[in-house]
Amino acid sequence: MKKLKQYCIVLVLCLTVLSGCSLPGLGGNSSEDDVKITALATSESQIMSHMLRLLIEHDTNGKIKPTLINNLGSSTIQHNALVNGDANMSGTRYNGTDLTGALNEDPIKDPKKAMKVTQDGFQKKFDQTFFDSYGFANTYSFMVTKETAEKYNLDTVSDLKKHPELRLGVDSSWLNRKGDGYPGFTQEYGFKFDTIRPMQIGLVYDALHSNNLEVAVGYSTDGRIAAYDLKVLKDDRHFFPPYDASAVATNELLDKHPELKPIIDKLAKKVSTDEMQKLNYQADGEGQEPAVVAEKFLKAHNYFEDDKKGGQN
Repeated sequence: MKKLKQYCIVLVLCLTVLSGCSLPGLGGNSSEDDVKITALATSESQIMSHMLRLLIEHDTNGKIKPTLINNLGSSTIQHNALVNGDANMSGTRYNGTDLTGALNEDPIKDPKKAMKVTQDGFQKKFDQTFFDSYGFANTYSFMVTKETAEKYNLDTVSDLKKHPELRLGVDSSWLNRKGDGYPGFTQEYGFKFDTIRPMQIGLVYDALHSNNLEVAVGYSTDGRIAAYDLKVLKDDRHFFPPYDASAVATNELLDKHPELKPIIDKLAKKVSTDEMQKLNYQADGEGQEPAVVAEKFLKAHNYFEDDKKGGQN
C-alpha cells in the first residue's frame, strides 16, 4: 500500500510538470509573443521559411526566435493555421493559389493586378498582410530538352502546335484541372497532343531527361530544370496565371512586433526564378538541408553584415 501511495505521488508530480509544457508550433501554453512560421513539405517552401527565421533571429539580436511548423500539406492548411491562430506567418504563399482558393476569386493573368487583388483581399477579409513577391513565380511551364528544342525549332508553347505527335508528360492532377489545366489549355492554344502520359510530377523530369518524353509540364522553379539543362518554352498566350511566392503574416503579429515588417521586406524581389531553381537543386539534387541552403544564401548576399560594412540590413 505504501508503494502504491508513493507511485501515485510520483505520477501526480509528473503530470503537473507535463501540464506546463507544450510542443513548439502545436499550440498549448506558449508565449503570445512567439512567431510561428508555416512551411510546406517542398524544399522551396522550407528554404524560404528558414530564410525568414534566420533573418528575424539575426535582426532582432535573438530577441525573437521563430518556430517553424514544417511539412504542411497544402496552402489551404497553411491558411487555416493562420486563421485559427495556430500560426501567425507563412513562409511561402502563392498569389495564384490563394486568389482562387482562400479568396474564391477568378484567376487573374496580369501579374500586377493579381498581386494587388490578392493583397487587398487578404487585408480586408483576413486582416493579414500578403507581402510583395520574393521575386520568383512557381507556375506550370512547358519544357523540353535543348536537343528537342533545336530539332523542332521550339521557343514558345505555340510552336508545339506544329508537332502534336510529340509525347507529353504531365502531372496527373493537371490533366483534369479546371481553369489552368489541360482542358483550358486546348481551348486557349487550339490544339491537342496525340499522346499524353499522366504521372507523378517528380517523374516527368526524369522521363524527359531519359528521352521517354519529348515535352513535359512541370514547375518553373524546379531545380531539375537547371540540372538537366532543360528549356522552358515561353507561354506566349499567357495561359498560366501568375503564382508569385510571398510571405504572409497576421496584422496582429505585425502590430505587436512592427520591427518584423521591414525584416520580411528585405527578401522582396531578391530571389529570381533562376536563383530559386538553383536553391531547390541544392536541396533536392545535392541533398543539402533547406536550413543550410537558406543560411548560405543569406551569407552570400551579405544579409548578416552590419550596415557599416555595406550589408543589406
